Amino acid sequence: MKHRIATLADAPLLGALNHQLIQDEGHRNPMSELQLIERMLHWLSNEYKAIIFENTETAAYALYHEHSDYIYLRQFFVQRHLRRAGIGRQCIEILFSEVWPAKRVTVDVLSVNQAGADFWRSIGFSDYCLTLEALPSKSPEFAEQDAAANP
Repeated sequence: MKHRIATLADAPLLGALNHQLIQDEGHRNPMSELQLIERMLHWLSNEYKAIIFENTETAAYALYHEHSDYIYLRQFFVQRHLRRAGIGRQCIEILFSEVWPAKRVTVDVLSVNQAGADFWRSIGFSDYCLTLEALPSKSPEFAEQDAAANP
């Protein structure tokens, strides 16, 4: 498996793959592919780096931000037709051995993305944090109870 650092010229490819990632993981992000390309251009011009993995075709990519003491892996995507063949595991091994040696790595996984969570756990990641949210359209239960108790 070959790998290389992405350039700004790779933004259209990465934006298209990011669009597929959003669909696959069940994310609510409504951005169009064009908007994702523009966002990728911004990220690659600033604080993020991307690695593209290739065999005879683009197989996968990783988008990350390097902090002084850890790596935040924002996006990791393996082409749909190449999954379940060890490609993801191979890419992560390359990242840990050649790109991020001796760094702690964090990755967020949506709670609806069970396949993603299973993948990360299968290669040695462990649960660290659970982020919860309350959407504006759904008022928290305690607010309703508080209003009823204090009219």
